Amino acid sequence: MYIFTEQELRQHISLNHEALSVVEDGFSSLAEKKAVMPPIMRVDVHDQNGEVDVKTAYIKGKDKFAIKVSSGFFNNYQLGLPSGSGLMMLVSATTGVPEALLLDNGYLTDVRTAAAGAIASKYLAKENIHTVSVIGCGSQARYQVKALKLVRNFKRVIVYGRSSDRVEAYVKEMTKELGVEVQAAESAKEAVIQSDLIITTTPASEPVIKAEWLHPGHHITAMGSDAEHKQELEAGVLAKADVLVCDTVAQCERLGELHHALSQGVISETMSITEIGELTSQQAAGRQNDDQITVCDLTGTGVQDTAIALFAFQEMVNRGMGLKIEDKKPALKN
Repeated sequence: MYIFTEQELRQHISLNHEALSVVEDGFSSLAEKKAVMPPIMRVDVHDQNGEVDVKTAYIKGKDKFAIKVSSGFFNNYQLGLPSGSGLMMLVSATTGVPEALLLDNGYLTDVRTAAAGAIASKYLAKENIHTVSVIGCGSQARYQVKALKLVRNFKRVIVYGRSSDRVEAYVKEMTKELGVEVQAAESAKEAVIQSDLIITTTPASEPVIKAEWLHPGHHITAMGSDAEHKQELEAGVLAKADVLVCDTVAQCERLGELHHALSQGVISETMSITEIGELTSQQAAGRQNDDQITVCDLTGTGVQDTAIALFAFQEMVNRGMGLKIEDKKPALKN
């Protein structure tokens, strides 16, 4: 059994092109029917504005797979704590024996979620963009934009959030981090209208983005809606999309922005919806021209968790990191 700490993982596992590549391969394995992924199990803790998810997937041919426990407690900022936490366990695909614990406190989830957003933009955003708008100012609002930098160049970031203090901190931090102009918006509408690409990163239960604000060429990555009660996009946004993509259609029909658009009858089940793995495996095309409006609905998948956990495990073992606990079996008595 190997045990890796958050500090070790943060030191050696980065949000880089290699991380994007392994997550992209994970999505492809799902589209190519090379992965087994059950539905998410979730426990809601409504009185604390929190939730805990359990996600997993087995990718055929891999010697291990991940089981992840991930929490999101969205009042934690009031305590000076990040909203996300959790850990991953790697299990042998041969024996079922647990082989590693990755005590990442949600770091690997942040990396793989940001990677998914960047992959969506790689296939769906215009090649040439100037302004990126971010709705929300938590950890994913940071990770998503840093990941986007790996696949698109941009000159300006506009951020909108409900807390002026948190927005101010975001502007200061990300200006230094990205080396581009970062500005605060007074409203979500202002942020959307001025942007080429929009990333929503909130746990909102009511729409933040309206369809009437969109213009030709917009791309939206919506990653906050991963439960039935969450919604960041007005249902009409999905109806306005020329290309609509989900991480998995079945999951988004239950938990994502797609869930609301279907339940409100704004789009029908016969509408053409592409899964992100179909893009990465070249089974389907993404954006075809600069005037299309594209939307990607991300709810987070177990295949991403197994992909990033296997990558992190191998990187750490190669570096001789972690605590290794030997399971010494008792000698047999004669």
